[in-house]
Amino acid sequence: MTIREFKMPDVGEGLTEAEILKWYVQPGDTVTDGQVVCEVETAKAAVELPIPFDGTVHELVFPEGTTVDVGQVIISVNVGGAAPAEAPAPAAAPAGAAPAEAPAPAAAPVVEAPAPAAEPEPEGRQPVLVGYGVAASSTKRRARKAAPAASAPAAPAAAAPAPVAVVPEQLNGHGPAGPRPLAKPPVRKLAKDLGVDLASVVPTGPDGVITREDVHRAAAPAPAPVAPAPAAPAAVPAPAPVPAPAPVAVQVSSDARETRVPIKGVRKATAAAMVGSAFTAPHVTEFVTFDITRTMKLVEELKADKDMAGLRINPLLLIAKAILVAVRRNPEINAAWDEAAQEIVLKHYVNLGIAAATPRGLIVPNIKDAHAQTLPELSRSLSELVATAREGKTTPAAMQGGTFTITNVGVFGVDTGTPILNPGESAILAVGAIKLQPWVHKGKVKPRQVTTLALSFDHRLVDGELGSKFLADVAAILEQPKRLMTWA
Repeated sequence: MTIREFKMPDVGEGLTEAEILKWYVQPGDTVTDGQVVCEVETAKAAVELPIPFDGTVHELVFPEGTTVDVGQVIISVNVGGAAPAEAPAPAAAPAGAAPAEAPAPAAAPVVEAPAPAAEPEPEGRQPVLVGYGVAASSTKRRARKAAPAASAPAAPAAAAPAPVAVVPEQLNGHGPAGPRPLAKPPVRKLAKDLGVDLASVVPTGPDGVITREDVHRAAAPAPAPVAPAPAAPAAVPAPAPVPAPAPVAVQVSSDARETRVPIKGVRKATAAAMVGSAFTAPHVTEFVTFDITRTMKLVEELKADKDMAGLRINPLLLIAKAILVAVRRNPEINAAWDEAAQEIVLKHYVNLGIAAATPRGLIVPNIKDAHAQTLPELSRSLSELVATAREGKTTPAAMQGGTFTITNVGVFGVDTGTPILNPGESAILAVGAIKLQPWVHKGKVKPRQVTTLALSFDHRLVDGELGSKFLADVAAILEQPKRLMTWA
């Protein structure tokens, strides 16, 4: 039989790992090209992975709940059509270490067996996201048939008990000779801080991943030549499957007084992004408290309007529209700071982000080109965005390219807050709870609907005057919603 391996794909955005949430297949199941075999959670979102070939599932290398690095084999498939009884025998011996030990096959299968090296060379397949298809490159894969000469000496050593040829499926395109060194974001930041070129660092982590220790060794002139020598062989006997036992969904202490939850997935990405934002962009927050009674009345009128029938109408919809009008009046608020190019990037479009609390943590999907949408279109977009986020189906693409964010803390009964900028954006608006309060209206104290808005902005891009004008415009529109027409 011929065994082909499917590796954890590289979904881009600098992500280097993903957690296996659910397997949809089991050993012995038949799979076809494009069939979804598992669901994984990256630091951005939960996505489904399709298998790129036909065959019978031979082995699931990692159980559900395991965090797997990009480039590690997660499933092997028998594509040769041999008897099922023979399948478990060759696979059980390596116990998930197939990439390192399976080069033993006899020379009969011409399909390519990896040499004893733990790392396969990258092929021409490009990283893809689930739902976007698999970019196969058969020409690159066929070119590798010339490699049997390298693997021929390994065949006699293995005695060829079973004709199994293992074909690494390089969906992610990563390998030790890859153009881009494999390292996690904190390690990349450490290398940048220490002035270390990752391309010159010798990796000792599983599957060629550069660790913090590798970077420190490279930064120290003396130990650098010595330390990698013993460290590299140590990593060879411990390939991809070794981390499998480590990931645990929830670890409870022995005395049951503490619960330890691993930091991973969306929570881990959010933490890193917020720390980076807080210590990169100088935050300033301004507040405004005002009478929003007229907007609340307009919400009720729109709900009764037959032209808006079937649409979700709420205060957030009109607040979003007010922000879009205020951005048009103060376009400099919609910008980004490009540190590398030392440029301010003015955006002539608004991708409006909505902070959404989900079971997996806080995410910020955005409505593309919200500035060009009518009120009914904006209502549909908001409804779809919220529904998708609650179902956990938000895609990484939906969370990229945001230019301005709204966070609605008022739904939790909170009056206001000082929100942290979504990385890459210049401002974020927090909407507080709308409450009936005593308010001076037309010279008399009356009960009115009152709320507080808080605008945090990057003081490198937005000075006090611009921030104040923008926030005052949003409040003015919501105080007198007819300005949605007169100012638009």
